[in-house]
Amino acid sequence: MQSIQFQKVIDLSHIISSTIPLWPNDPPVEFDVIALQEKDGYYLRRFSIGEHSATHMNAPNSFYPNAIGIDAYKPESLIRPAVVIDIRAKARDNPDYVIDLQDIEKWEQANGRIPPNSLVLFYTGWQALWNDPKRFINEDAKGPHFPGVGAATTKFLLEERKIAGVGIDTHGVDPGQDTVYATNRQILAENGIVLECLTNLDQLPAKGSTLAIGILRLKEGSGSPVSVMAFLP
Repeated sequence: MQSIQFQKVIDLSHIISSTIPLWPNDPPVEFDVIALQEKDGYYLRRFSIGEHSATHMNAPNSFYPNAIGIDAYKPESLIRPAVVIDIRAKARDNPDYVIDLQDIEKWEQANGRIPPNSLVLFYTGWQALWNDPKRFINEDAKGPHFPGVGAATTKFLLEERKIAGVGIDTHGVDPGQDTVYATNRQILAENGIVLECLTNLDQLPAKGSTLAIGILRLKEGSGSPVSVMAFLP
């Protein structure tokens, strides 16, 4: 038997509305009223959202043809221990900051070795910009600007720490200026977990929390908006 011991639950997902930040050229979030209580006796809406909008999880087939979709993840793979690495100080001065091995080493010096099968969450401070879509995406003629995980860092975490995946409070685990999506590609090649647009990371301890990820089982989906709950010891 496995059990989760917790004293508090933190929701790491943003509320979905039609005004949330969107990746450039992604479809808008739309809500259409289908039934009204006054007319039909009940209230019902239809909604439309991109598979990679809001707090979401990416699937391997978003980068690799013939790879699995979001519906193929096993339920037990979506319950994971998590660590949180705070890089706000560096991201504050450099929106293009690339998270490197020194950030991992500094965290491990203070907290011990990252346990295998963990989700490594990076707290950049970008969650505070969510209600300002322009600043959250931070796009100019060169594209989006926000911090993300460097390719070498991801390779180290996968090969040397055997992590289950990564998450971040920006719109991408890759830096905004990375057009190769090296971190996404490395993790999804292993059918790992990639979480983007997380929030409330400031309420999590550096280690000890457990995440439960609720996906929409979209058939062959390239990703899914998710509900991510953190159970704190």
